[in-house]
Amino acid sequence: MSNWIELSSKEDKELYKKIYKKLKFKPSTVEFPSFVVPSPFISYDISHCLVDMSQFESLNSDLKNKTLHNLKEVTKKDEFIYGFDWNHASYWVNPHLDFPKTECNEWLVPVFPDGDYYFFLQENLDWGILGHPWEKSITIFGPDLLQAFKNVSPSLFWKVLRKG
Repeated sequence: MSNWIELSSKEDKELYKKIYKKLKFKPSTVEFPSFVVPSPFISYDISHCLVDMSQFESLNSDLKNKTLHNLKEVTKKDEFIYGFDWNHASYWVNPHLDFPKTECNEWLVPVFPDGDYYFFLQENLDWGILGHPWEKSITIFGPDLLQAFKNVSPSLFWKVLRKG
């Protein structure tokens, strides 16, 4: 079975509506946070990762590996979730299937927000991972996903920005 299935135009519009309504998403380069997530959640400041670029590749690799592990922990083998890339193509993706990478060794929708909002979301938005490029943060919400990240935490998740 194929992975990274691009959303149809209709699915894409529906996803945007869900995100803007349920997460009260208001994209901004200066007003943070840009969304409201249900409790429990935790937001991590990841700006330190950009100060010393010599460590970026290893920290980003660790982030991807542990995120994929945790997504597998909270999804069924046949379950697809959203890979949302704001103002670009978004996808259905199954963490249990092959995760091919681009020529830059990145997922089609990265975890690390390096210029756009990147979200991984359960279909009903009951849990998710929200990357904010201007706040330089990653927010995890939903009890099961939070527990998975507590058990297997990326190295760059050490500076808590917000909890709720």
